[in-house]
Amino acid sequence: MNTIGKAVKYLLALALMALPFIVWLKWNALYDWYRLRGYTPPANIVQLARQDTMTSKGQHLFYINHPLLLSSVSDFRQDCPENEQTIVLGCYHPPEDGIYIYNVSDSDLAGIQQVTAAHEMLHGAYGRLSSSQKASVDAMLNDFYNNDEHNQRIIDEINLYKKTEPNSVMDEMHSVLGTEEGDLPQPLENYYSQYFTNRQAVIGFANSYQAAFTSRTNQINADDAQLATMKQQITNQEASLQSQSAQINSDRARLDGEKNSGDIATYNAGVDNFNDEVNKYNADYASLRAQITAYNNLVAARNSIAAEIQTLDNAIDTRLTTQSAQ
Repeated sequence: MNTIGKAVKYLLALALMALPFIVWLKWNALYDWYRLRGYTPPANIVQLARQDTMTSKGQHLFYINHPLLLSSVSDFRQDCPENEQTIVLGCYHPPEDGIYIYNVSDSDLAGIQQVTAAHEMLHGAYGRLSSSQKASVDAMLNDFYNNDEHNQRIIDEINLYKKTEPNSVMDEMHSVLGTEEGDLPQPLENYYSQYFTNRQAVIGFANSYQAAFTSRTNQINADDAQLATMKQQITNQEASLQSQSAQINSDRARLDGEKNSGDIATYNAGVDNFNDEVNKYNADYASLRAQITAYNNLVAARNSIAAEIQTLDNAIDTRLTTQSAQ
């Protein structure tokens, strides 16, 4: 074999030896090509990506999961059998094997699908970080969460993940902070900018639907405090009226005794004071009835708001129920 032939054979052998390494390096690109070949995202999915201001990279990570917006609880639970423990209603199947989003129809919860889409896309993004990249991102997330996170709802959310999904806390924190925390340090903002051109748009969606719960909960708390004050006032007024009633009964008995005994002068001298007592009692009684009516009206208003919260809870309750037999 001549020298050129040997060189060609040697280069071919090197190419064959390098092929697995090249395939490994390009695995994501090959996999993504396979996932996206012939795929056209549905219009509602494209709309979610645009509303979330996903960058081309964010859209790519979103679309390779073939995301679906599902309106049927049973369909959603078939694809997401484990109930997400937070306000986000969706699931991501790694690696890039699907994103499913529950279509909440209640207008008061507008924005929940957008936050869910962004949340689940970020799970896919986190899964593609290298070990060194995860270490860097995790350090930034932990530093912010441990030192500068003051949103109690987010703290409670992360603490819940620590209990329910202890092996996925950083993955969840990566999605939660990226979609629900509006005030992140610049290094984290720079990091998330590769996925969103305007992350605050996503935060706006989160704040919007969360406000539906927060405003009602705050009103209920204010009503409960006012009801406690009103109840104490009613209790005090009832005690005062009972005391007045006892005094009136005593004075009435005394006046009747004076009248029956013929001591008319003493009787007449005491009538005006007695009538003043009765008039005050009747006025205080009318005031009590008005307080009770106001209390009952506030209870009804408070319970109406509580019912609204229950309605909102029901709108995002994707737990399957049993079916009755014929």
